Amino acid sequence: MNWDQAKGNWKQLKGQVKSQWGKLTDDDLMMIEGHRDQLVGRIQERYGIAKDDAERQVREFETRV
Repeated sequence: MNWDQAKGNWKQLKGQVKSQWGKLTDDDLMMIEGHRDQLVGRIQERYGIAKDDAERQVREFETRV
């Protein structure tokens, strides 16, 4: 997935993000607005995991969408 495209299609993509990471709030999704680094940071924060784990989860997500 190209994150420039993700920014443009964020409204459609955020449903899939919300399904994958249910602890992310609507406010989180508004703040992320398709920015990969912010998504990684919010996942790390909400789930209390290391940055490497959050990065891995996002990479796996990218291959599925």
